[in-house]
Amino acid sequence: MSTTNWVSRAGFGLMSLPARVIEPVMSGVQRLIGIKRMPWFFLIPNLTAVMLFALLPVLINVFYSLTGSDRLYPQDRPWVGGRNYETLFDCTNYLDPSTCSRDLFWRALGNTLTFVPIQVVCMIGIALITALCLNREIRGRGFFRGVFFFPVMLSPVVVALTWQWILQRNGALNGIFSAIGLNPVNWLVFPNTAFFWSVFVTVWAHMGFYTIILLAGLQAIPRDVYEAAKMDSASNWRVFTKITLPLLRPVLLVVFILSMIRSVQTFDELYILTGGGPGSATMLMVQYIYEIGFAIQPRNFGLAAAASLLLGAALLVFTAIQLHLSRRAQNG
Repeated sequence: MSTTNWVSRAGFGLMSLPARVIEPVMSGVQRLIGIKRMPWFFLIPNLTAVMLFALLPVLINVFYSLTGSDRLYPQDRPWVGGRNYETLFDCTNYLDPSTCSRDLFWRALGNTLTFVPIQVVCMIGIALITALCLNREIRGRGFFRGVFFFPVMLSPVVVALTWQWILQRNGALNGIFSAIGLNPVNWLVFPNTAFFWSVFVTVWAHMGFYTIILLAGLQAIPRDVYEAAKMDSASNWRVFTKITLPLLRPVLLVVFILSMIRSVQTFDELYILTGGGPGSATMLMVQYIYEIGFAIQPRNFGLAAAASLLLGAALLVFTAIQLHLSRRAQNG
């Protein structure tokens, strides 16, 4: 036997050693519980993890939303029923947050309802354009893919601190303005500019993730479809609207749902970048939940839990509607 074959067999033997060690154990388990119950043997550890780290926290959150006091331990919290939900919805005019007993909740809700559509549309639009460009035969395509994906690997805190350094009054952007003779701007002091940069920074930070997903969807489209369209002298716009978009629709739906959920959950970047200000101009729902439950004294865990459950329920309903409309469009 040659040395190469001996080394190959030795390597294969080492790789298969764990399987040979565990095989008697698994054979004994199969004889004990039967082959039909073996799938449950593998599923139970995963189901246990889901119960402990996903379902149980939700049930605890429901309990906290139905109890009062600033005490943390469940046995110290009195039952109040739906009083926390009544407090959140105690308004004279729902379109005027100042008439609500929890006006900050409605301001955060209004900011979220404005922020999410703008951010999601910008995110998907820019990610789609970027994916279309990266799907073409261009020089340095691998390099540009890495460049666009790089911000995704950064910590949200690092992203926020970097842009805070760029946007502050003595930051890099105002330094460029001063160098060309323009006056510096307080980007994060005024509500409109702070909101604009909040959208910009979050899109910049997460766009690369959705670009990669859309790029994978574009590369899964058969090339012969484009060749047939080219032979028919179809214009680029017609190819995009009649071939690319319809075939990319399932991927776009996934990207839309993921980006919407991520947008609603935005917290880290904005908390570091603007702190929810100026005033409450950039405070979103997740920051409100954090502030009312952990930052503001006395801490109101019940109110924070109720707000978080309302937010989660809205996301579930909206996602279900989107999936239903997508299935109906595909079947129709």
